[in-house]
Amino acid sequence: MVKATVVVPTYNEKENIARLIDEILKLDLGLHILVVDDNSPDGTGKIVDEIASQRKEVSVLHREKKEGLGRAYIAGFKRAMEDGADLIIEMDADFSHDPKYLPDILEAAKRADVVLASRYYKGIRVYGWPFRRLLLSKFANFYASIVTVMPFEDLTCGFRCYRREVLEAIDLDQVKSNGYAFQIEMTQRSFKKGFRIVEIPITFYERTEGSTKISRGIVWEALWIVFKLRASPSDVARWAIDFFRIRTGRRPRFRPSHKNWL
Repeated sequence: MVKATVVVPTYNEKENIARLIDEILKLDLGLHILVVDDNSPDGTGKIVDEIASQRKEVSVLHREKKEGLGRAYIAGFKRAMEDGADLIIEMDADFSHDPKYLPDILEAAKRADVVLASRYYKGIRVYGWPFRRLLLSKFANFYASIVTVMPFEDLTCGFRCYRREVLEAIDLDQVKSNGYAFQIEMTQRSFKKGFRIVEIPITFYERTEGSTKISRGIVWEALWIVFKLRASPSDVARWAIDFFRIRTGRRPRFRPSHKNWL
């Protein structure tokens, strides 16, 4: 059987974490849940410790301090692979990522190396955000897609799945970004390695418990990192040729594994 691990980073998520774990386990998908806690002052780590002592499907990785989303995920990825996971799923602890989509992600992973659970694929499905924040998110994704020449609608989504082979092919220690740009950089590294990436539609709900972790610094980091990840002229030319070939019913010449891009 394929072993899948859900990696959930936490910092002050005591209002959500126990209920999230319960909702995931109720799906009975054979998933393991790895919570990566950055020494939450509100006791989130202790709550997970108690759950893990009773449920073998749950484990917790305690980190000494808050070092950012990217570092937390990388630590979780490494632990999940050490424990033998074949599929590694990212998701937030705040219920903005509904566990009901986990079966869809696992199904899509049968035909893809990376699955992006997208808020913007085949329409916009975001609830609870003010228009200003939605506009910022849409602009960020459009900007990232154009600059990196990656034809995906939601590059910043934090609900996704990687095959083990993808994470092994990426030098995780060389990933520089740490905020929301982390998701963009990971997608680009997967894309440039030629792995098959697909998007599936989900509905995103703004958290109802706890507080958001987004900050102005995270936004600026994303803009700067994306610029550093910009595509080379040769990549732009290759993408344009493959785009034309796909649109005219032919196989892409340079990235044959990405025939389901668009």
